[in-house]
Amino acid sequence: MAYSDFTLAKVKSAFGLTTQESGSLFASIPAVSPSPALSQTLTEFTTLATSIGTEKARSEFLIAPILAEVRRQMHYRIALFSGVEFNVDAARGLQGFCDFILSASAEQLYIEAPVMTVVEAKREDIIGGLGQCIATMVAAQIFNAEKEQPIPRIYGAVTSGTNWRFLMLEGTTVWIDSPEYYISQIGQILGILMQPFQPDLVGSTTP
Repeated sequence: MAYSDFTLAKVKSAFGLTTQESGSLFASIPAVSPSPALSQTLTEFTTLATSIGTEKARSEFLIAPILAEVRRQMHYRIALFSGVEFNVDAARGLQGFCDFILSASAEQLYIEAPVMTVVEAKREDIIGGLGQCIATMVAAQIFNAEKEQPIPRIYGAVTSGTNWRFLMLEGTTVWIDSPEYYISQIGQILGILMQPFQPDLVGSTTP
C-alpha cells in the first residue's frame, strides 16, 4: 500500500482522523504579489498546460513555477522537492512518491524536518486527491516528530495547477478549506502557500 491508495474514507479510518469541511480557513491571509517572472510564466503557459491536459504538463508548466516562486519569495530559506520518495511507515502505507514537498529547512540535497507542506498534483479530480494528500500530511507529521521537530500544523494542497484546494492537519483533525482558488487568484494562492513559513508558526525551526 502507498499514499496513492488512500481515499478520504480510508485515510480517516486508518489513522483515526476527523474532518472539518466548513468555513474558509485562509480568508484573512493577505495576497502576495507574484514576481514579473512568474506572471510572465503563467501568462505564457496556462493555456499550453490546459490544452495538453496531462498531469505532467500541469505540474511542469504551472505547479512547479508557483512553488518555486514561494521559495524565491522566502529568500531561498526553504527547500522544495519534486517527485521524491517519502517513505515514513511502510507497514501503514505511508510510503511512495510525493509530487511536491516544502520544508522549513534550507537543506536541498535530502528531505530534512520540519516538512511543512505537501502538494499533490491532480489533472482534474481535486476531491479524489484529498485522501492521498492527507496520508502524506500524516506521514509528514510522524516524520517531523521522529526528527524531534514537531510542529502544530501540517499544510497540504491538492491542485490541477489552475485550481487549488487547501488543507490543514492539526493533531488528528483535518481541516478542509471550503473554497477552491483559481489561477487568476495567484496572489491569494501564494499567500496561503507562504503562510506555514511565518515565524510564529515555524518558531525556532525557522532557518
